[in-house]
Amino acid sequence: MRMIRFVAAALLAGGMIAGTSSFAQSTSGTQTTTATTSAATTANWTAEQLITSSVHDAWVMSGRNEQKFFEMVTQLAQISAQKRGLTLPDNEATGKRFGELVKSMAKTDHDQLLYVVVDKAVQQVATKG
Repeated sequence: MRMIRFVAAALLAGGMIAGTSSFAQSTSGTQTTTATTSAATTANWTAEQLITSSVHDAWVMSGRNEQKFFEMVTQLAQISAQKRGLTLPDNEATGKRFGELVKSMAKTDHDQLLYVVVDKAVQQVATKG
């Protein structure tokens, strides 16, 4: 639950899940997949699909749904932190910084892997342990 609150604060602060986000307005195309993740929620993507998706592809895979995109970023942040043995602090300031990093890097190049964006942000805000 800490991770969810952290990422929610991060994305809200970063403007990634606001109705008027420029990211949401700048993408186009459609694609639907059906699969489930090992996470507690059912999703329309697998972890493998998500890890190999560009920022744009992930947005399309989410059905251009900001809540689903948020779930994708959350899943990727959990994977990144676990793989690197890091812990994401559960505070608003760190969440805001994380959100700004993700937003900035994602807007720079929509064709880069979303996992790379999230992983870089995790590395900058997480602590060992």
